[in-house]
Amino acid sequence: MSLDQALLTAILVAVFALFAKGPWRYDVVAFAALLLAVLLGAVPAGQAFAGFGHPAVITVAAVLVISRALSNSGALDMVLRLLAPATATPSLHVGALSGVAAAASALMNNVGALALMMPLALQSAAKAERSPSILLMPLSFGSILGGLVTMIGTPPNIIIATYRGERLGEPFSMFDFTPVGGVLALVGLIFIALVGWRLIPGERRARLTAAELFDIEDYVAEIKVPKGSDAIGLKVGELEDSPEDFGVSVIAIMRRGNRIVRWLRREAIKAGDILIVEADPDGFDKFVSTLGLDFIGTEQARGNLLYSEDMALIEAVVPPRSRIEGRTPALVRFRSRYGINLLAVARQGKPFRDRLRSLQFRAGDVLLLQGEEDTLAEVVAALGLLPLAERGWQVGKRHQAGIAIGVFGLAIVAATLGLTSLPVALCAAAALMVMANLVPARELYEAIDWPVIVLLGSMIPLAGALEASGTTELAARGILAVAGGLSPVLVLALLLVVTMTLSDILNNAATALVMAPIASSLATSMGVSSDAFLMAVAVGASCAFLTPIGHQNNTLVMGPGGYQFGDYWRLGLPLEVLLTLVAVPMIVWIWPL
Repeated sequence: MSLDQALLTAILVAVFALFAKGPWRYDVVAFAALLLAVLLGAVPAGQAFAGFGHPAVITVAAVLVISRALSNSGALDMVLRLLAPATATPSLHVGALSGVAAAASALMNNVGALALMMPLALQSAAKAERSPSILLMPLSFGSILGGLVTMIGTPPNIIIATYRGERLGEPFSMFDFTPVGGVLALVGLIFIALVGWRLIPGERRARLTAAELFDIEDYVAEIKVPKGSDAIGLKVGELEDSPEDFGVSVIAIMRRGNRIVRWLRREAIKAGDILIVEADPDGFDKFVSTLGLDFIGTEQARGNLLYSEDMALIEAVVPPRSRIEGRTPALVRFRSRYGINLLAVARQGKPFRDRLRSLQFRAGDVLLLQGEEDTLAEVVAALGLLPLAERGWQVGKRHQAGIAIGVFGLAIVAATLGLTSLPVALCAAAALMVMANLVPARELYEAIDWPVIVLLGSMIPLAGALEASGTTELAARGILAVAGGLSPVLVLALLLVVTMTLSDILNNAATALVMAPIASSLATSMGVSSDAFLMAVAVGASCAFLTPIGHQNNTLVMGPGGYQFGDYWRLGLPLEVLLTLVAVPMIVWIWPL
C-alpha cells in the first residue's frame, strides 16, 4: 500500500466513523476531510473544488428546486384528496398512501414527497381512528422505494448515472433504472401493505391518534393575581427566569377582557390579571404558594385558553438539519423573536413535560406551537419545520399545476430524445419554474438542501482520488480474496448487501460515491460488465430501512409515529432480505454480466 493509499484509507475510515456517530454534521466532516486530503497531497490542489461543479451536484440541486415547484403548484393535491377515502382496512390504507408516495418520489425528491404526504396520513389516521404508527413507517419506506424507479428519484441514482458517464462515456439515462427499480418498488409496496405494517410493535399500533402525544389540558391552567401578591410588578420574563425555578411558562395574560400575547416577557403583572400558564402539577403548586396567587382550574383549558378567534395550535416536526436542531427553546426565542408559544415537545412518542427551555431539539421531535392564526404557518416555515396538518390552498399558485407538470415533462422528453443532457434540461426547467414564480426567488435557495450539496462537492474529489491512487482496486482485490472464488452473481449479491449495510448507518449519497468505484473495479477484475455492479450499488445505497438515521425520511416519521430506534429493523430487515432476493436476479437479467 502506497503512502497516498494509506492516507486516503485512513481519512475514509475516519469519515465513516464520524458519519456514523460524531459531534459534527456530515457536510462539515466531508469538507474537512477534503481539505485534509488536499493539505496532505492526496488530492491535487487544482481538483479540490471541482466536485462543486460536477454534473451530479448540479442535477441534485435542480431536482430539489423542481420538487419545491411541484409541491407549491399543488400538482399532487387532487390525487391526495381522491386518496382520502381509501381507508377501509389497514392494508388498503397503508397500500394507498405508500403507493402514492412511491409514485411521487419517482419524479421528485423523496423527502419532499413525504412532506406532502405526512399531513394527509395523520389526518386520515385520525378519521379512521387508526394509529399513525401503522401508516408513517410504511409511508417513509414507500417514498424511499419510489426513488429507485428513475434516475432523479434519489441522489445515489444520479451519482451512479454520472459515474458511468465518466467511465464509459455514456451515463445511465432517466429510465434505465426503471426495469429493476420498478419491480423492487412494486414488490416492496405489496409486502409493506399486506405484511409489513403488522411487524410494527403492538404497543406503537395501540396508540390511537397523534393527539395523544399532547394531552396538555392537565398542564395548562388559569392563575389569578390577587391584591398583595408578590408577583405584582414583576415582568413575565423575570417571573419565568426566577431563581426559584418554578418551571412555569406564561402563555398569555387576560386583563380587562383583553388577551395579551405579544411581547409578553416585557409585560409587567398587575393585580387582577389572570395568567394562563403551562407547567407540571408540582410547578403549579410551588408557583401559586410562593407568590401568593389563586389557582382557578384547568377544566376548559383547550377550549378557552388555547384557542380564540385569532389564536391557533399547530403540530410540527423537526426535520434533519433544521435551523433549530441542537438548539434549546431559550436560544430559539419562540416568543420574543417569533411571537409564538412552545407548549409541548414529544420525542419518540413520549411527551416532555418539564424544563422545556433547556431541552435540545433533535430531528424527529414533534412540537406543539401556539400563535396567531394568520402568522403561525409563516413562522413554522421560517423555522424550517414541517407542519403536521393538511396543507392549505396557496392562492396564485394552485392553478399553475399544469405549468409545473408541463415544464418538467418537456425537460424529461428533451433529455430522453438526446436534445440536451439531463442536467442541462433539469436546470432549464428549474429556471423556468422560478421565472413563473412557482418557486419565488426568496424560496430558491431554501429549496436546495445545501448540506447535501456540500457533501457531494466534497466527497467527489475524494472518491476520484481513491480511484486514481488505486485504492478502490486494492479494496476490490480484498473483496475478491474474501469471496474465495465465488461466481460473479454471488459477488454482486455480496456487493449489494455491503452497500445496503453501509447505507443504513451512513448518508446514502456518500455510500454511492465510495462504492461506485469499488463496484467498477470488481467488475473489471472479474472480466464482466460493470453495469450490473453499478446497478447493485444504486439499489443498495437507496435501501436504508434498518435505522432511523439511514435516511432523512425515517428520521422525519420517528416522532409523529412514536417509534423507538429499534422499531425500524422489525419491518426493515425482512424488507431488505426480500429486496435482495428479488434484486439480484432482476439485475443480472436486465443487465447481463
